[in-house]
Amino acid sequence: MKILGIDPGTATMGFAVIEKITGKVEALDFGVITTRPRASAAERLLEISDNIAELLTVHRPDLVAVESLFFFKNQTTAFAVAQARGVVLASVARCGVSITELTPLQVKMAVTGYGRADKKQIQKMVQQIFALESIPRPDDAADALAIAFAAS
Repeated sequence: MKILGIDPGTATMGFAVIEKITGKVEALDFGVITTRPRASAAERLLEISDNIAELLTVHRPDLVAVESLFFFKNQTTAFAVAQARGVVLASVARCGVSITELTPLQVKMAVTGYGRADKKQIQKMVQQIFALESIPRPDDAADALAIAFAAS
C-alpha cells in the first residue's frame, strides 16, 4: 500500500510518499512544495493544486493522509492553511484516491505513543521508523512522513 502524507500549508507544504509491505514501511519520497512569496493567494493555491496533481500522477498512492486543521492562534494563518487543505482535498478527490484526515493528536500517538510529544520527539521517531541517516528537513517534510505513517 502506498500512502501520500500531506502537512498542509500555503507557503510551504510538506509531502511524503511511503509504502507499507507486510508490516514494514519505507519512505519512497519526501520534501516540500513551496509557493512563490509574491504570488497572489489564488496563484499560490493553483501552484499547490498543480503540485499535488503531479505527486498523484507520479506516485499513484492508494491513500492520501492529510493533517486536519486543529488549532491556530493566528486566525489569518488558519484561513490560509484551510484554503490549502481544501485545494489538496479537491485535487485528491478529482483523482478518485481515498482520503483520510488525521488530527495532530492521532499522528503523535501513532508515531511516539504519546499525544503531547514535541516536534523534536516526532522528528527523531520518524528518523528511526524509516531508518533515515538524519532527521528529515525541513520540519514540514518530517511532519508529512509522520502523517503518512500514522495512516498506515
